[in-house]
Amino acid sequence: MFSTRPIPSVLLLLSAIGISACSDRSQLDPATTFGSEPTLVEPDATLIPTVNIADAVGWPEGNKPTTALNALQVSPFAKNLDHPRWLYTLPNGDVLVAESNKPQKHDEEGGIKQWITKKVMSKAGAGSPSADRITLLRDADKDGIAETKTTFLSDLHSPFGMVLVGNTLYVANTDAIVSFPYEQGQTEITAGSNEVIKLPAGKLNHHWTKNIVASKDGTKLYASIGSNSNIAENGFDAERGRAAIWEINIASGEHRIFASGLRNPVGMTWVGNTLWTSVNERDELGNDLVPDYMTSVQDGAFYGWPYSYYGQHIDTRVEQRAPELVKKALKPDYALGAHTASLGLFYTDGKHNLHDIGQGMFIGQHGSWNREPRAGYKVLFVPFSDQQPAGKPIEILSGFLSQDGQAQGRPVGVEINKQGDLLVADDVGNIIWRVSSSDSNITHNPN
Repeated sequence: MFSTRPIPSVLLLLSAIGISACSDRSQLDPATTFGSEPTLVEPDATLIPTVNIADAVGWPEGNKPTTALNALQVSPFAKNLDHPRWLYTLPNGDVLVAESNKPQKHDEEGGIKQWITKKVMSKAGAGSPSADRITLLRDADKDGIAETKTTFLSDLHSPFGMVLVGNTLYVANTDAIVSFPYEQGQTEITAGSNEVIKLPAGKLNHHWTKNIVASKDGTKLYASIGSNSNIAENGFDAERGRAAIWEINIASGEHRIFASGLRNPVGMTWVGNTLWTSVNERDELGNDLVPDYMTSVQDGAFYGWPYSYYGQHIDTRVEQRAPELVKKALKPDYALGAHTASLGLFYTDGKHNLHDIGQGMFIGQHGSWNREPRAGYKVLFVPFSDQQPAGKPIEILSGFLSQDGQAQGRPVGVEINKQGDLLVADDVGNIIWRVSSSDSNITHNPN
């Protein structure tokens, strides 16, 4: 039914006790694992797969990410947050930040393997208790710094996605979508929540982040829900309703699977009338497999997981229970490099203030833990033309890794704010970074 090799337990045990277990370094030019036609090497399922975790250390005073584009500059928009993961801009320009981490009882019944996993995640900067709140940031004087920082919502349950529809704010907790009444300009919501729909979670909750976006007409929500494993090794019953994007009717609460076979879809954004998502693919097939990707999402489509990857490339570790489904598996639109953990996704039609950047997609790459050399730890931009990718990725931000390979920061959510600047949530630095045109001067320090 699924892989019975003891590799994952061995892999995680070595990580937990501080031993870096690495297979051979990648010999592939990273650029070949990006784009509409990425290079797909032969699988390399070695005895002990690569474990190459960057210690999360935070930013030394005065340090920040770098940009290679002379037309852009980077500065802090807000500091002293608690594991900021996702961003959402309200109509009046206020910015909501989901300060969140894995649930307290995350993978509670997973035994020694899950206990070790927690130790590994702690090393990577994801071991602290979840703040379980949404914070509001306001830059009233438009100087590029949030002078107001208030607790907007508290006592949530590992919140992630947020979207406003009319006067109702929807929040995706790890186990349910909930809603709250919202009035423009308020800095705190004290009203109780209304549960819209439960989401797959439970004591085994491997990919805990749940994201949401609304349809253009405001009648539906789309929720991205990751798998409960790498390749269904926890059994197929644990994957019911997962590795998918749900479509939810707001009025009735009814839902259906909009697209499936997406191992861990996280970011979602609209490109015209088409939904796009960023997907983290499977592990343990070598340094250069499988590329994470972004893709347009077709109604009713299947994208391969767990049976195949990048279309119809069979994963021989998995029992092929649905060969007819695999024959229909769609190839993603654009590869984003193997193990880059591409999470953040935001499309712009070019209406922003970033010089030398036009239409296209911003991608926040959280960074690898299982590749040699490390990959990701960047914010990229992929140009679009006619609502399709039309060029090589442009590096917007880098420098999240120090010269000795420690993680000073890790980018997650990306968002264009009302001023037309790019905001980037950094969950290791506990900072929201602002990327603006270099002719915009900032002289203040954020709160």
